[in-house]
Amino acid sequence: MAKKYDPVYNKKKLLIALKKKYGIVSQACEAAGLVPSTFYTYYKTDPEFAKEVDEIQDIVLDFVESKLFEKIEGGSEKSILFYMRYKAKKRGYTDNIDITSNGEKLNNVQIEIIKKNNEKE
Repeated sequence: MAKKYDPVYNKKKLLIALKKKYGIVSQACEAAGLVPSTFYTYYKTDPEFAKEVDEIQDIVLDFVESKLFEKIEGGSEKSILFYMRYKAKKRGYTDNIDITSNGEKLNNVQIEIIKKNNEKE
């Protein structure tokens, strides 16, 4: 019963569960029998634990990214557009308007809205 309050044991349980649950903290905590606040306390106070958690998160990102590329290789238009929207912004694949000057943000920008009858707003 003493293991329930043993931080070293709990951290190991959390790391194992985090790997199994694809980095989803709430599910890992449930599987380890701990509350999320315990996880976040360990994460904030133990640099080694935080490092291991971050490494697991990177592995999960790699896994998910590999699944995205599988979809792209299969010709999924949605996946291709998603990738291009985030990785090819410089080539115009974005939904955002970039208000910059040679890559530098402009300060004190004023936008003038013109109505159809040429009256300023």
